[in-house]
Amino acid sequence: MRTLLSGAGRVGRGIRWYITTLMGDTAYATYVAHHQRQHPDEEPLTERQFWRQRMDDQDRNPGARCC
Repeated sequence: MRTLLSGAGRVGRGIRWYITTLMGDTAYATYVAHHQRQHPDEEPLTERQFWRQRMDDQDRNPGARCC
């Protein structure tokens, strides 16, 4: 029974990770981690600046979206 619950918990965490990543919820944290590794001497964008730039980029380059 414990193994079954442990497996279900693992599946649940995997699904949560997939959905939050797909929706972009982790995008800023991923950006900050990358920025700290690649550009440790520079300040990263604020979260507000990051999302503004991301939305502007998506508006300029819509890619494969429906609208």
